[in-house]
Amino acid sequence: MTTKQLETILQPMLIEDLEACLELDQRCFPPSEVYDSDMVRYLLLHQGGVCYKIDRSDKMLGFVIGLVQEDGTGHVISLAIAPEVRSRGYGRWLMERLESSFRLRNVITLRLEVRTTNKQAQHLYTKLGYFIVERFTRYYSDGGDAYLMIKSLLDLSPEDTDI
Repeated sequence: MTTKQLETILQPMLIEDLEACLELDQRCFPPSEVYDSDMVRYLLLHQGGVCYKIDRSDKMLGFVIGLVQEDGTGHVISLAIAPEVRSRGYGRWLMERLESSFRLRNVITLRLEVRTTNKQAQHLYTKLGYFIVERFTRYYSDGGDAYLMIKSLLDLSPEDTDI
């Protein structure tokens, strides 16, 4: 964790954060990818919702929204970092917290969709252990394609054994 991160607060995102979340969402994504207030409200209030934010001086710098789906899969729905603070580790920090929360809910498989042209996000997800399994053509309302990326939260490392 960097000094800048220590000056910030990472905490659960609540319904009281709805307006700040919507504002940041609009700053980070094209209109075709912005969630409406009803959808964000639903995700914040859903019992399977896993939502975190990073604040500094009462300003939201980033958020992540996930959902435990009925089949037990964790779905990373949205990760947004304010443009002026990108590439400082906030996305990784939020994703690691989200993954920890999914583990506590016994989720073992995570999925997310990312725009095929969003190389910066793909790089982050790859570094975190996600891999591309499928391409969805015309996934976004503007006709853009998306990759489906998945990650297993199972520890597949060999157990230490005494010989």
